[in-house]
Amino acid sequence: MNTTDITTIPQCDKETKKWKFSELLAEPDVRRRWEKVRKFFFLRESTYDMTNRCNIRCDGCYYYEGEKQFAQGNEDPVAWRELMKEEKARGITYVVLAGAEPSMVSQLLRVCYEEMPLGCIATNGFKLIPASVGYRIHVSVWGNDETSLRVRRAKNLLSKQIDNYRGDPRAVFVYTFTRDNINEVYEVMDTIAAHDCKITFNVFSSPVGYAGPLRHNKDSLERTRNVMLDILSQYTEYVLFSPYSVAAHTYKHGLHELYECSYPRRNPSTDIGLGRSFRQYRADLSWDRDAACCVPDTDCEECRHYAAGSAIVTARLYRHVIDPDTFKSWLDYVDTYLAVWVVGYEKGDNLCRGLIAPP
Repeated sequence: MNTTDITTIPQCDKETKKWKFSELLAEPDVRRRWEKVRKFFFLRESTYDMTNRCNIRCDGCYYYEGEKQFAQGNEDPVAWRELMKEEKARGITYVVLAGAEPSMVSQLLRVCYEEMPLGCIATNGFKLIPASVGYRIHVSVWGNDETSLRVRRAKNLLSKQIDNYRGDPRAVFVYTFTRDNINEVYEVMDTIAAHDCKITFNVFSSPVGYAGPLRHNKDSLERTRNVMLDILSQYTEYVLFSPYSVAAHTYKHGLHELYECSYPRRNPSTDIGLGRSFRQYRADLSWDRDAACCVPDTDCEECRHYAAGSAIVTARLYRHVIDPDTFKSWLDYVDTYLAVWVVGYEKGDNLCRGLIAPP
């Protein structure tokens, strides 16, 4: 496996030609991909902590950091239904339901789905979410079963997750690369492929103040990058990812420094976009603009989270219309994001097979 220093990758034609958007769309495959993804530009998200309860406890958990963990849970279906109606009225079209662990309150998930049918649930996968809740389901995987027992205090977790979600069109498994589980992904991928499941990748992004063994460094990011690329080439049928997704999430700088975060926590503007529309509701249905981001209490300088990138990178179209390869890479990223987050959306082949540095 070759080692790739992404900071040395050249970017084509940026000095020699200014490309018109019509020229970037000249290739039929590129135009078709553009028309495919642009249909989903109406998606406007907010996130919701469904409960402060969880059935496992993980090292480095984002929920049990900061003030949100102390919110008194509101499990009144009437209150949640009213909230969803209010959200829809102010223009929200997509919900991300998280927690602690949302499968603990399946009755609330059903209420949300009845009012807002586009969305996603982030779950540890230990408990099956009823089929009547038709959201995309992200099942978090943090290594093999030995690592899950050590880090998440859950025995035979991957087997349990697969038993629950094998063959479920809602489900995509999300492998979070930490500093010490990088090579375990091969064992996990063999299991995922054997059960015909889909998987995507996340990069552990430290909570504020976290100094534990999961935190990445320069070496682990480089190793993660190379393993991701290797897995992409070996397990193409099962992996929802792209080379540009690899580049954006394993770069030496976090997403905020690379692209400038769009979420209210780092974005003071209320004129347009996420700065105006995004809210992160706590389990008591309150929200705080100053703390609002897709994964609250993450160290912003360390943030390489897949959920954050789905909004931050896709919002930076204008940075990527500089040459054909960079634009194709951005289209691949958006295509990946939609396949991961929207039920029924099918990811196409990656248009750009090379590794393009973030512009």
